[in-house]
Parts: sequence; C-alpha cells; structure tokens
Amino acid sequence: MTERDPCERCEEMLQPYLDRDLEPAEVAEAERHLDGCAYCRRRYRFELSLRRYIRISATEGLKAKLAELRGLAGG
Repeated sequence: MTERDPCERCEEMLQPYLDRDLEPAEVAEAERHLDGCAYCRRRYRFELSLRRYIRISATEGLKAKLAELRGLAGG
C-alpha cells in the first residue's frame, strides 16, 4: 500500500475544516499539516479570504447558488 500525499489529504479536509465539520482527530491532523506546509497554508488563507469576501459582498442570489452547489458537491 502506498502512502497518500499529505497535501492531497489536506485538500480533502480543507472545506470540512473551514466548516468546522471534522472530528477532533481530523482537526488535529489538518492543523499539523497546515502548520508545516506553506503551500497548504496559503490555500487555507485564500479559501478563508474568499469565504469572507463572499459573506460580505455577494448578493443573496449568489449566496443561495453557492450553497446549492456546495450541497451537490457534498453528495
């Protein structure tokens, strides 16, 4: 069995991490990786900034569409 790329794993956890929808062990895993990986830390900061921008700037219609798309992506 080959070991997974830790950045790939972090990418999978990033949205649930931002949504505060991870188990405590997964939060710890994500935070450990973000503490040691400048690339993933930049991605995290970008996603956080994007969420703030949308929350402040987006129209209600856009917010509803984004929520709908996130629901579809979640399964």
